[in-house]
Amino acid sequence: MKKILGASMGSDVHTAGILNFLELARNEGYDVIYLGGAVPIEQIIKTIEEETPDIVSISYRLGADAFENLIKEFIEKIKQLKNYEKIDFIFGGTVETSQVAKKYDFFKKIFDGSEEEEDVVLFLRGQIKYKEEKNFPSTLAERIAFKSPYPLIRHHIGLQTMEETIEEIKRLAESELLDIISLAPDQNCQQYFFEQEKMDPNQDGAGGAPIRNEKDFVAMYEASRRGNYPLVRCYSGTNHMVEFSQVLKKTINNAWAAIPIFWYSELDRRSERNLLDAIKENMEGIKWNAENGIPVEINDAHQWELRYAHDSLAVATTYLAAYVAKKLGVRWYVQQYMMNTPPKLSPKMDIAKSLAKLELVETLKDEAFTPYRMVRTGLLSFPADPNSAMGQLVSSMFYSSYLQPHIIHVVAYCEAMKRATSKEIIESVKMVKRANSLASRGLPDFASDPEIKERVNLLKEEAMVIIEKIKSISPQKEDPLTDPETLYLAVKEGILDAVGLQGNSAAKGQIKSAVINGAYEAVKENGEVLREAERNRGIK
Repeated sequence: MKKILGASMGSDVHTAGILNFLELARNEGYDVIYLGGAVPIEQIIKTIEEETPDIVSISYRLGADAFENLIKEFIEKIKQLKNYEKIDFIFGGTVETSQVAKKYDFFKKIFDGSEEEEDVVLFLRGQIKYKEEKNFPSTLAERIAFKSPYPLIRHHIGLQTMEETIEEIKRLAESELLDIISLAPDQNCQQYFFEQEKMDPNQDGAGGAPIRNEKDFVAMYEASRRGNYPLVRCYSGTNHMVEFSQVLKKTINNAWAAIPIFWYSELDRRSERNLLDAIKENMEGIKWNAENGIPVEINDAHQWELRYAHDSLAVATTYLAAYVAKKLGVRWYVQQYMMNTPPKLSPKMDIAKSLAKLELVETLKDEAFTPYRMVRTGLLSFPADPNSAMGQLVSSMFYSSYLQPHIIHVVAYCEAMKRATSKEIIESVKMVKRANSLASRGLPDFASDPEIKERVNLLKEEAMVIIEKIKSISPQKEDPLTDPETLYLAVKEGILDAVGLQGNSAAKGQIKSAVINGAYEAVKENGEVLREAERNRGIK
């Protein structure tokens, strides 16, 4: 058991900060010695000699000039102690006094009051800059366990040039605010990494970083090897799924793969693959990652929601994706809950839809299949005004904290206006961490709200009607839900359909939807709600 000694020094009688710190230390298993407030330097040093603590925590809040005199005297006398170098000295104070502490190459860690509780806890668990890299978990499951009960923080980065992107990755890692950096390649990379003769040079940097070879991936990964050594992952390619996955495992130790079932096909035109071939190849990519111990995210539900799919279909495709992942051997599954999507959802119906998804996914959980919850704000909901977007970001991440996420996928407030740099990312992460920290103190039990409860049960029932209809396409198949031809026909025949697919040759695009009482519903021509049993009776 490590021993930690704490005191407010000099004439400073303020003790709330040091008491909070020591209480967290006690909860983390430290042997705590508390000397109180306004403790003379001589008494602190005498106790250090007697107790030989591993860590000494000093607090001072009364002003920079007074602290300057104290800290000089304290350091001079500490350095007279035998083996003082073996002690880790840390400081906590105001921004003003912390600036003084930073002038001395003495403190291993300085807290200025801007940190969240989790930052202090992670320091106490050993996640501090001067520790060796081996202290930082390098897999998703390990990192989640290490940081629990606090969620991992993720953001993406991909700027116009590789040079810009690499420099921003360094800044993000050094900030120690992100646990996961997602690399965002440009569309040329995602679509034509293995067929670069097809790239359009005029589109270099469109939508992400112009990554062109394995050395680029390695350079980005090396840029992240500092600070808190965040996990690194990358968006999937839109074809050559297995080959792209192999490159990511080799170069960046991909934290998890995100591969859809139906998309990156003629449905969204992000590749030239026809729908059936895309489903087959996507499933091969999922299976390869599963076989190689890489967690997987199947992000179909939010792809449908981005095309204004009604809530029942969003819940059904969430369950379908998790089911396919499990059957293809995925051990650790990342389930993303994209809030505010489509954008006119009410917070109440947003939570209800997410809970319906969560409850269905959790029915698949067992010793061989662990689903992790990841929440994010939907980009469609962001207004093109930075202050309004900040409000959207914070509010959605506040109430989505009810889902107790393992990961928060932060989307910077500026994303509706421009690509985020480290400046906007760091600002956004701080906002979200604060929202989550406040929510963790206690939210109302949304699931017990009668309206939400009723909606959750309805959506689960409606979703399973869709699932059963898909199964009925190929009753002779052993498992229709993992059969590519069956899933292909589910789209072609309109079982899976969305308003945003109108005019798409690969889908029906005939469904109509409307916002009713804050929820997205399939509707008839006259605007009445169309329930799944009736809708699916009209599909051969």
